[in-house]
Amino acid sequence: MSFTIHGIGVSGGIAIGHAHLVSRAKLEAAHYVVPAPQVPDESARFDAAIRAVRSELEQLRANVPATAPAEFTAFINLHLMILDDSTLSVAPRKIIESEQCNAEWALKVQMDALLAQFDEIEDGYLRERKADVIQVVERIMKTLSGQPGYLPPAPSDAEHSLILVAHDLSPADVVQFKQHHFASFITDLGGATSHTAVVARSLNIPSIVALHNGRQLIRENELIIVDGTQGVVIVDPDRQVLAEYQLRQHQFEIERQKLKRLRNTRAVTLDGVEVELHANIELPGDVVEARENGAMGIGLFRTEFLFLNRDGLPDEKEQFAAYRKVAEDMGGLPVTIRTYDLGADKQTDGAQGMTVNPALGLRAIRLCLVEPQRFLIQLRAMLRASHYGKINILIPMLMNAAEVDQALQLIRQAKSSLDEEGVPYDRDITVGGMIEVPAAALALGIFTRKLDFLSIGTNDLIQYTLAIDRTDDTVAHLYDPLHPAVLSLLAHIFKAANKAKIPVALCGEMAGDVALTRLLLALGLRQYSMHSAHLLDVKQYILKSSLRKIKPLVQKMLRAHDPEKLRALLGRINA
Repeated sequence: MSFTIHGIGVSGGIAIGHAHLVSRAKLEAAHYVVPAPQVPDESARFDAAIRAVRSELEQLRANVPATAPAEFTAFINLHLMILDDSTLSVAPRKIIESEQCNAEWALKVQMDALLAQFDEIEDGYLRERKADVIQVVERIMKTLSGQPGYLPPAPSDAEHSLILVAHDLSPADVVQFKQHHFASFITDLGGATSHTAVVARSLNIPSIVALHNGRQLIRENELIIVDGTQGVVIVDPDRQVLAEYQLRQHQFEIERQKLKRLRNTRAVTLDGVEVELHANIELPGDVVEARENGAMGIGLFRTEFLFLNRDGLPDEKEQFAAYRKVAEDMGGLPVTIRTYDLGADKQTDGAQGMTVNPALGLRAIRLCLVEPQRFLIQLRAMLRASHYGKINILIPMLMNAAEVDQALQLIRQAKSSLDEEGVPYDRDITVGGMIEVPAAALALGIFTRKLDFLSIGTNDLIQYTLAIDRTDDTVAHLYDPLHPAVLSLLAHIFKAANKAKIPVALCGEMAGDVALTRLLLALGLRQYSMHSAHLLDVKQYILKSSLRKIKPLVQKMLRAHDPEKLRALLGRINA
């Protein structure tokens, strides 16, 4: 019988294939007493399981393909950090010894205690860490039960038409099938910005998360359709529906091929307004995809991934090599490097402990300013790399003039130290600030007077303006880029920046959303920066746009407050 399941589409496109159910470790455990003489053996069995899982994860990390998205290694490192934490690697052994119980029960008791702590802290970032803890425990449970590994083997001759169906998938699990060619994956858990969603977008395959009961309702080898754009899974479709989606899939592929022809075409509107399309990257290797999709520069190099993908911190030499490679590989095109946005959900070894609300805590420029020596190392590396290409420095999460002044002073200090050593760098290097805090948007004059350019980070700007944690699927539906307050802030930023004659870019998720391309264009945006996979889609919309025609409609949107009217006007803009 055919039926439909709805979830959150995190990567567009259509996949048609047979379901391949991914088993997950059983987190329930029997409890039995271990005789006193056998307790050391039980403790040793637990320690052996920890070592085996560590070896498995390290092997996965070592075998991550060079073409794999940057997030893979970072997420595997996160799971290794969780595994090596004493709360998982030591505490269960103490429970075994004190209660004379079996290893599975001790691990289950400790996991429940950890998850209870996460539940008390109602924060989306920490909830994602909760999922990571569960995934690591699942691996240990699998090993204790004598079932190492996670994904069952799939027939290689049919991989291209298989759709993975799981309750949840960790990035480490995804690495295990990265070398295969699955058509799609769908999961019960996850949100639009969860780790699974990030991986799905990086793989650029149709994927849906937050199906809730998909793993229970779908049977092995059942024919299913995944519409990643609409967030819909159709199970056991009838002939008519299957034929319709096969046609849609074929048309989608034709459109993707056509888009490739636009790679070297300038992004110019029908009435002659030129726009720059830049790419967001995490690691130097991402430049290849950016160039293949016609990026005119790197609008956002998220340097914190250099800090996360490791056990220790990168020194100046290593950072310099990474920044130089990106500058050289872009062949003189601009590269905007954001100083590390650590803190919140991106912690490193030795970093400050997690706070109750990390998104509002010690992160980004705030963390840089309380750790000036680490910040100076990064600034020196950036400046040195500027000798080999066009590099801009971008400071994240600025809020007031004092932060700008301190950051600029540290940049001057880094320059002075290089001058003393006779090290060359671009003396005219530009310094910009990210506008992602409402206070910064409302007091924009502080930043236009002191900085060379601005970049709007809409992901945080929207979430802070609306007081919504976008990683929490219970309130994610309230995350609205069309909220009148958000539109007013954006219009204000573009107007104030234009009056001050200072360039302003936008590097949040809005930049890659084609439904918002024309709206942003009419508000005054002339430099978009997005994931490389969206560049050609956005370019196509710009080429078909007339600023003269859409500007009056956008002005009406700025005066409207009713959500239905706003969406109706947006529909007319995109017609």
